[in-house]
Amino acid sequence: MVAEIGILLYPGAQMSAVLGLTDLFLIADGIAEQPTSVVPRLCVRHLSLEHGVARGVFSSDPAPGEASRHDVLILPPSLLPPMDRESAAPFARWLRARHAEGAALASICAGAFLLGETGLLAGRALTTHWTHAQALRDRFPAAQVDTDRLIIDGGDILSAGGLMSWSDLGLKLVERFLGPVAMAATARMMLVDLPGREQRYYSAFVPRLTHGDTAILKAQHVLHASEGREARLCALAERAGLEERTFLRRFQKATGLTATDYAQRLRVAKAQELLQFGQHPIERIAWEVGYSDPGAFRKVFLRIVGLSPGEYRRRFHT
Repeated sequence: MVAEIGILLYPGAQMSAVLGLTDLFLIADGIAEQPTSVVPRLCVRHLSLEHGVARGVFSSDPAPGEASRHDVLILPPSLLPPMDRESAAPFARWLRARHAEGAALASICAGAFLLGETGLLAGRALTTHWTHAQALRDRFPAAQVDTDRLIIDGGDILSAGGLMSWSDLGLKLVERFLGPVAMAATARMMLVDLPGREQRYYSAFVPRLTHGDTAILKAQHVLHASEGREARLCALAERAGLEERTFLRRFQKATGLTATDYAQRLRVAKAQELLQFGQHPIERIAWEVGYSDPGAFRKVFLRIVGLSPGEYRRRFHT
């Protein structure tokens, strides 16, 4: 049995990811036990779209022909701004048709915008690079964007976060088609981590400041000036000039977070900086960012970052 993997070369597609994925799949194919046939277990094709018709520009099949089907189609990352809807429309139509024929669709980083144009993401979870999160939510409000996660495998729809997460997606697909043993061996051969990382290990808190609610913006300025330590409801509501219940409702609507969670994320962001660049013990850092109880600090840090403060320092300390 041959698994057909297509990589779509849309305008601006990052070729280093295209070629890296190709190498990963060919390494995995060589590691897996070969059938008696000369046809590989994994067939990788690079595809371009011309006038709504896909054309193969590369195939790992030693006797290449046009694939009658695709098991998965990958939308690689891009270093360019996402395509506008008019330019993306022919690609989206072609992808939607292939999905209807049974192909899984997978995006990496900004490839999620092209995936979104297919209209298949309503109610579906997906991820992208954390700096694209708000733009993706604004463009596709029916999708459930979760940039804490590096890989989201929804079966027929997969997505990966940052530019280099093509390796994580590639290993996930190797596991799907060749099994976990081949996946682990491929990761060892390429000296890359097994899937399991989370994007929130690397992301920074990017607050919404362009929502247009000037009253809430005043309260946000107070929170930022104090790095989250001034989080008393009465003080924030007074600064915004709002009754407390009204303030809570409008703050969450404007920022997407409760005032408490917003303050916690500011405190954790400061703690990440101190852990990465400083030498102070974790108990002192907890105190400096506003937590008198180091245990409570550790719980909040783990919930937001996905690592304990000690694990974060070991991984990222400079």
